[in-house]
Amino acid sequence: MWLKWMPWRFIISRLAKSKGFLDPVNLIYRLSQFAQPSEVMAPVELLRAGAVLHARGLINSQAIQHNLDWIWPYWVEKQFDPHSSSFIPRAFSLTHINLTHRNWTAVGLPGFNQLPIVDPRGLITPFFDGWSIDSWIISSDGRSIILSKSNSVSQTLNLDNALAVSTNAQSGTLRLDSKVEVICEPDKCFCRIHYHGLSDKKGWLVISVRPFNPEGISFVHEISMFENKKGLKINNVNEIYFNREPNSIKFSNYNIGDVRNHLFDESNTAKVKCNVGMASAAAVFELKPRIIGSVVLNIPYESADKYQGACKLRKISSWENILHDSCKLEIPDERFKYLFDSAVRTVILHSPESIYAGPYTYKRFWFRDAVFILNSLLCSGFTAKVGELLDTFPAKQKHSGYFLSQEGEWDSNGQVLWIMETYCRMSGQNPPEKWRECVKKAADWIIKKRAANRKNKGLSGLFPAGFSAEHLGPSDHYYWDNFWGVAGLKAASYMMGLYGDIDAKNMYSRESADFLRCIESKIKIFSEKQGYPIIPASPNRRMDSGAIGSLCAGYPLKIWDERDARILNIAEYLLKESVVEGGFFHDITHSGINAYLTLHIAQVLLRAGDFRYYELMQGIADFASSTGQWPEAIHPNTRGGCMGDGQHVWAAAEWILMIRNCFVREENNGSLILCSGIPQHWYIKKSTLSFGPAPTLNGRISIQINSNGERMKISWKGQWIKKEPDIEIKLPGYPSIKPEKGTCEAEVVIER
Repeated sequence: MWLKWMPWRFIISRLAKSKGFLDPVNLIYRLSQFAQPSEVMAPVELLRAGAVLHARGLINSQAIQHNLDWIWPYWVEKQFDPHSSSFIPRAFSLTHINLTHRNWTAVGLPGFNQLPIVDPRGLITPFFDGWSIDSWIISSDGRSIILSKSNSVSQTLNLDNALAVSTNAQSGTLRLDSKVEVICEPDKCFCRIHYHGLSDKKGWLVISVRPFNPEGISFVHEISMFENKKGLKINNVNEIYFNREPNSIKFSNYNIGDVRNHLFDESNTAKVKCNVGMASAAAVFELKPRIIGSVVLNIPYESADKYQGACKLRKISSWENILHDSCKLEIPDERFKYLFDSAVRTVILHSPESIYAGPYTYKRFWFRDAVFILNSLLCSGFTAKVGELLDTFPAKQKHSGYFLSQEGEWDSNGQVLWIMETYCRMSGQNPPEKWRECVKKAADWIIKKRAANRKNKGLSGLFPAGFSAEHLGPSDHYYWDNFWGVAGLKAASYMMGLYGDIDAKNMYSRESADFLRCIESKIKIFSEKQGYPIIPASPNRRMDSGAIGSLCAGYPLKIWDERDARILNIAEYLLKESVVEGGFFHDITHSGINAYLTLHIAQVLLRAGDFRYYELMQGIADFASSTGQWPEAIHPNTRGGCMGDGQHVWAAAEWILMIRNCFVREENNGSLILCSGIPQHWYIKKSTLSFGPAPTLNGRISIQINSNGERMKISWKGQWIKKEPDIEIKLPGYPSIKPEKGTCEAEVVIER
């Protein structure tokens, strides 16, 4: 680091101490002592993202707490309310950040990059990190529906034909409904919002422009209305169109206060400017007693032609078209099915020309999230789309061969090689010739990165210390990274064999085996000290919740067999020490219940035939929002999001993969395991279950289960890539069935 040799360190230290501040050089040194020596103390991208988050939090601290007469987003109303379980004291907190209700749901179209989000109380943010639209009902007798303050609000994600979020609220005889979707017409795409208001007495439906979003303040400096009063222009850039003229439009700025307090003032201004950036406006539509009043808003994006011309992969598609040939699920558990159908749409929505981990906080590309999302897309039947997205990866590779997501993280090369191999196997295609150099450079990078650690006595042969998957702790030699390195070299060996490069195939195979032996030797040392086989997060750590990262050897990588004691003992440890309210609570960084990591434990248990996998699935299903989404981490008391994006796409991907593996999964011997995750209550009564067509490493399979309550017939139909694989039926609670080749059904007598 520059602080070790630059004379600036002395200048900075002296200046800071002369002003009574802590010595920053000494502080950085002290912080570094908590981590293993590494190339970077923390990824610059994470520091940058954290700085942006806290900068907004600092603005929030100046804007919110002394203006509580405003109508604020739901998270503020709850988090600043001393009577709420969501309340967080603010005393020494310099920044005020949404830590209790980080929940939202995106809508949009396949292939379209704009992802408007809707918070749990119907606050709509049409543009990325922008201002929002809120709505209220005001009755002439003083009653009202203020969505962010109301407890009687329901919200659903509509999956039929389009993707739309509906928010509904009722208070006595007052009612307010909204529906948000993205519409593409021949010349433009719109965020379209339908509002319906009802009052038993004379009242008003109010639609307001708000200078904030679910993260906090988003500056609005100027709002003006159209001459015909049927629309507004925001910051001289974005426009809102009403389908009918409002009775009045009111404006306000920071000095005057929230426009909510000026809805019926006599002012007739046509615009507002606010140097602070807290301008607000409200269009007021009169409601006649007991007659539903309706308003439609259109908020235009760039023209459809312009967007399609810039899109590298495909034109904007309809949901009906893109889902036509995808894998379908039919089960009697309506909640599980809804979550599956919602998850499929979530991963599609967030994979336009790139792959996003979320629609807002994480609307960016990371290889780690992308690989799990791509795997879920593969298993859902979107093979061609995955191929197109993978074709963009070589351009993201550094000259060194490094697939850089964040500096100091060493898992990405192994992950990219693994998903490329998985794609080739599931599609039955050889890797494209244009991938050849990319594959070799990526694998060689893994070998060189191991070699860079050769002087580290006791840890030679592992990757150097790195920051890893951001949820394991300070920089260390994490097994997560190293297991992915093993899998990456194995995948490179497979693909180089398909290219006909036998020397490279054998070399990468040897390197992969040597890498694994090195890892196993370190695990053996730790296990002998513990007295039983188990794996911590790294060779330098005791057992803690960071050990969740080491589960990747069992899922998804299947490096060892399904009952390997080292993996199962990690799962037992985590189940005992880290499960809260039915989900895995991650103490490190997340400080919340994590959906996708809980499902990693469930996958390990499913693979081992341990029915506790279903308890974890049920727990995570219970944590899903009413729109079928999970934030990255969940507050155990508020059950709202406490970290990361409010709609975490990796979590959706894991739900798809969990359901898929309940019906069909592969084992290392090449066999297909059917029905190992089907709970008895799905078939104990007369029912029909089906799943497919589901891509596997052997080809596509469609599975159907018909039960009359006494007997159950399990049938399947395969379209095999090469030859029919061995098939084994492992229905929980029943002896396994190994049908003969050519058989396509089996029958089970249901035990009660």
